[in-house]
Amino acid sequence: MRILAVFLAALSCAAALPVPTAHAQQARPGERADFVLIDKSERKLWVYQGGRAIRTYSGLQYGDAPQGHKRFQGDERTPEGRYTITYGNEQSSYYLSLHIDYPNAQDRAYARSRGRSPGGLIFLHGQPNGLPYETRIPGDWTDGCIALSNAEIAELWSLIPDGTPIEIRP
Repeated sequence: MRILAVFLAALSCAAALPVPTAHAQQARPGERADFVLIDKSERKLWVYQGGRAIRTYSGLQYGDAPQGHKRFQGDERTPEGRYTITYGNEQSSYYLSLHIDYPNAQDRAYARSRGRSPGGLIFLHGQPNGLPYETRIPGDWTDGCIALSNAEIAELWSLIPDGTPIEIRP
């Protein structure tokens, strides 16, 4: 369903994209993620199906303070732990985004015990809209999300269904 939505969105925005989204690989028939693993220190993401890695991505970009677990709104850290990818947002401020269900109950309790907000709206996403399709901002620049190239997030969009577990390791 999301593949069709991406295709229709690409058609409607074709004039704004200097490079068409066809450069991204799509899932092969029968390919569907059942687990996603991110290693923050290695800056790698693995997509698994049936216990076997079917894709690997390197060079992930994080928040301005990439080390350590996200604790509070505005700390610009990326969460660590087990979460779920709950939905895709094709109307994002970035080229496609997949929502990670941070904060969980532990994250909320920790922040509440310190009188703070845990923050939220953590996504896997592409680069900011309005940039040429193949442009990638250098370095860490998100507010705690995980950024990839537009081609990579387009491929992930076709591979990762809503409800997929994700583990983010330090």
